[in-house]
Amino acid sequence: MITGIPGIMRNPPGWLEQAVARHGDLVAFPMPTTPVLLVNTPAGARHVLQRNHRNYTKATIQYGALSLVTGSGLLTSDGEVWRRHRRTMQPAFHHGGLEQVAAATAGAAEDLRAAWDQAAPYVPIDAEAAIMRAMVTVVGRTLFADDLADAGEPLVHAVDRALRQVIARATSPLAAGPLGRLPTLSARRMRSAVATLDRTITEIVGRRLTRPITSSDTDLLSVLLRAAGHGDEAAEPWMTDQEVRDELVTLVIAGHETVASSLVWTLHLLADAPAVQQRLYAELDEVLGGRPPGWKDIPQLSYTRAVIDEALRLYPPAWVITRRSSGPDTIDGVEVPEGTLVIVSPWLLHRRADSWPDPERFDPERFLGAGPGEGDRNPAYLPFGAGPRLCIGRDFALLESVLLLAGLLRDRAVRRPAGVRSPKVEALVTLRPKNGLPMSLVPRSS
Repeated sequence: MITGIPGIMRNPPGWLEQAVARHGDLVAFPMPTTPVLLVNTPAGARHVLQRNHRNYTKATIQYGALSLVTGSGLLTSDGEVWRRHRRTMQPAFHHGGLEQVAAATAGAAEDLRAAWDQAAPYVPIDAEAAIMRAMVTVVGRTLFADDLADAGEPLVHAVDRALRQVIARATSPLAAGPLGRLPTLSARRMRSAVATLDRTITEIVGRRLTRPITSSDTDLLSVLLRAAGHGDEAAEPWMTDQEVRDELVTLVIAGHETVASSLVWTLHLLADAPAVQQRLYAELDEVLGGRPPGWKDIPQLSYTRAVIDEALRLYPPAWVITRRSSGPDTIDGVEVPEGTLVIVSPWLLHRRADSWPDPERFDPERFLGAGPGEGDRNPAYLPFGAGPRLCIGRDFALLESVLLLAGLLRDRAVRRPAGVRSPKVEALVTLRPKNGLPMSLVPRSS
């Protein structure tokens, strides 16, 4: 039995699973300073995130620690600041921009294939590291109209260092007090990582400001800079340069971490599922015939999308969501006092046997229904959250995941190297494979 603070820190998803198995779907933790409630019913989760979302804020230790990196970006902000920023940024994520995202993603898939080819056939590489770097490039091309290829590796390392310190602070009982402000090794590492992120953002903004910014520029960076008063046609500024920085750092982190996590775990699952691989390859052969995928292929790649959806069910990048009640409430008949820390875990909800028969089995057929998004109709499916705070980049992320997977495997097969065990889950801000994910990408004809 995993118990106490050491158990939470060693294996957070496993600790939550054991808490639910022992105490049921609503678990109150006897914390000395604040009430804590774990909610593991679909109706309860939707109540917190959707139906009564105005009563639940992000004033939690987890988001407070994350804000040390992202500032007041969309991931951590609340209230009017969040609403205004979301409205401003939403048009940049409109479906009209998906074709550009598709082109950038198809190019990233070819770059990933080249990375494996450089290692020679059958020689494994760390799929997690390679995919992280590729997704930084996609974020740069699609959201910032910039090429971040040279900055990819330093950015990935900086994000990794920063998020590890976020988790260390969020799980430390001392971080919220005076000791959390001491110049410790952890604090120095955090400052170093944030400095790298700030330097990269400054360079991106500086390059963009050397070119005219007009109302016809729809990339997100241009939209934010106009809101901060930059550009020939800029109106009265209402965002500060610091707020622009916060949103750009947020997008660098969320824009590559989520998709990379999704694809890494998809490859892991496929490596152990030969029958799923064969059906996936049959669809790719029929739709693509060996060529790279593109925007127009998306409607025909229904099984590929189902594979991604199922991987997101088993390994949701945002594996835990926290909120704090701003007023009293009732969840599933249980009274919730003001100030309660509420925990919702997609990791748990996605493994409910009453919502997902044989929940531990990797079965993309669960998502083959009326069309893409079928899984969204299951109230126990929350890979991107729910309600008004639904991830702003969900459609981008799903498109990127499908095209990356199709592009990688259009004539290749994924293999786990002999003697390499399935990775353990490392629950950071997203779910990561502990010590990376060595994988081989080999010609299917072999």
